[in-house]
Amino acid sequence: MTLTVHHLVFTVTAATPIMLAAQSGPAVRGAIANSLWERFCANKEAITCAGCIVYQHCPVAALVAPMRSEDEKGSEQRPRPYVVRPPLDSGRRYQPGETFQFGLALFGKAEIFFPYLVMAVHELERDGIGIKLPELGSRRGRFALQAIEAYNPLTATRQTLYPQPGRTVNFPGLPIDSTTVADYAARLPTDQITFTFHTPLRLIDQDRLVKNIALRPLIQRLMRRLDDLSRAYGDGPLTIDFRGLLEIAEQVTVTTDQTRWIDVVSVSSRQQRRTPVGGLIGSATFAGPLEPLRELIVWGSLIHVGRNAVKGDGWYTLEGMPSFPGFDTSVFSR
Repeated sequence: MTLTVHHLVFTVTAATPIMLAAQSGPAVRGAIANSLWERFCANKEAITCAGCIVYQHCPVAALVAPMRSEDEKGSEQRPRPYVVRPPLDSGRRYQPGETFQFGLALFGKAEIFFPYLVMAVHELERDGIGIKLPELGSRRGRFALQAIEAYNPLTATRQTLYPQPGRTVNFPGLPIDSTTVADYAARLPTDQITFTFHTPLRLIDQDRLVKNIALRPLIQRLMRRLDDLSRAYGDGPLTIDFRGLLEIAEQVTVTTDQTRWIDVVSVSSRQQRRTPVGGLIGSATFAGPLEPLRELIVWGSLIHVGRNAVKGDGWYTLEGMPSFPGFDTSVFSR
């Protein structure tokens, strides 16, 4: 498989008070998507991206509403080529001068849209983010972009992209590929692995929400998601034994379960639509024949898994993974 992932971390400083909800992934994703639409959409009269005459050549459509080609299997829409990672200390009010971070991952060929995402975040300096505040005239709080870094969450390697001399932006140069994933996975335990779910894990298994953590439905959804992303933004489908790996995942048991279900609703102000984005958060330890599943598990930590992944849901890390300074995942283990 030749899918690559670019992880980016944006450091911003509050210019006015900013209020973010406890699970702020939908707000961050919505702000970026709206900024892309406002800044780059060339045909705002179109009802949908799919019905727009310039759809095939539009960066907004490629990021916000990518459609499958005729030879691709699955639903009409491709998985979106990115996910957001919300601030891990959200659910609070940031005062002017306070700094916080959020992340974004770009998948495969979608790396060409990096400049559009940078400009979209720049637009948010003016448009704001989070909950509308009365003291701001019912406007969202604004921030100033301080830095953009490429980051490899498997090695903690960093690369400064912005600011550069002349306040220019470098292109990200720390792609995470299958070799990087395999090298990290080979160092994981073969019989027991602990996951920490930082944002809600929302899985559907046999038409029902999974409210008790189990590895088999996670692996099943993860394989499908990774296959979809590889088909859309890599060099083709996965060449793995789907059925055999599922049978192995079925043998894995939960030895420690410290997860809990939370209900969260995402509200789209542009589409006037409410979407449930709640799920399981917390930590769980799995034990069993994990060796053949390790690479898949590492991929899941990079691309998220389950419903609403683009909004930040389904983000987990594994015990022993490095933490990005200032973007410390340990705050969610309490």
